[in-house]
Amino acid sequence: MSDDRRDSERDFEGDDGPGSGVLELAPESKLFAGESEENRKGFWKKLKRGLFMTHTEILDRVGSAMSGRATLDEETLEILEEALIGADLGVETALELVDSVRRDPPRGGGGDLVALKERLVDEMSVLLLDAPQPPSSDGAGTPRVTLVVGVNGVGKTTTIAKLARLAQRRDESVLLAAGDTFRAAAIEQLETWGERLGVEVVRQSAGADPAAVVYDALQAARARKVRHVIVDTAGRLHTKEHLMRELGKIGRVIDKEAAGWEKRTLLVLDATTGQNAIAQARSFTRVVPVDGIVLTKLDGTAKGGMAVAVARDLRVPILYLGVGETAEDLVPFRPRELAAALLG
Repeated sequence: MSDDRRDSERDFEGDDGPGSGVLELAPESKLFAGESEENRKGFWKKLKRGLFMTHTEILDRVGSAMSGRATLDEETLEILEEALIGADLGVETALELVDSVRRDPPRGGGGDLVALKERLVDEMSVLLLDAPQPPSSDGAGTPRVTLVVGVNGVGKTTTIAKLARLAQRRDESVLLAAGDTFRAAAIEQLETWGERLGVEVVRQSAGADPAAVVYDALQAARARKVRHVIVDTAGRLHTKEHLMRELGKIGRVIDKEAAGWEKRTLLVLDATTGQNAIAQARSFTRVVPVDGIVLTKLDGTAKGGMAVAVARDLRVPILYLGVGETAEDLVPFRPRELAAALLG
């Protein structure tokens, strides 16, 4: 790592907020209303560390584009556009952001990098806020069943563990259902997480009927007065008809055995796959009604900007961002904070 990049990393992680320019756009008193100081600092630390690679990639390119330039000429705007596309914001999103800057340059005619970052954060926030927002009932008193879907390899099982840990932090009792019976490894991995978290996992043998596993899990939850059941499901998108039948049967079991419970389906996407994740999400949403999205592996990619493209293009709420490998590394999706972390 170069000295400049090392210094950039220290600067990026060294403060507790998003930076003086961003604070003018989104003061922390509003962003974190009702949250403790400890939670506020913890959120920023995780989000900024997770998006460090994306942040550095964008700022390196934008900084190079602005170096020695007093105005935002067309050449500079083209470099800016390439930087945003390179961070996987998507071509349409990048074009929209650059066109906005072209029509109404930031103060000083565009030569001020800080002013440009402020302007981009503001414009990106507008795009994100225009997308569907997460529901406000998270953690409410109604019992809940959460189905977690996604192709194999996206971090689905680890995400389930993170959701379980989040429920525990809300003092919400939780139970896991090993509904991906197609893979024995998925069952074993979920059991390992259950042991680490002290959470019961309801399972059957590999190859069993997933709906039967869900039935058992709901019966166990009702007997133990558990408030939140999280269900792992198979990720075989290439067999769409089978997946639809499987999820349909699970849904009928839930409707019968958990009448009155809140039901939601979360789609897990791997951020390292960039624009391919968006194509994958479109395929899933055509097969399965999806209520929200979890983006994983944001800590291991320079393509974190794809979160903006997901929110803008899919019109499905992003609920959580995975920014690490531990059960604690799941943060809620907040549009302005994401924009601030992307652009420092």
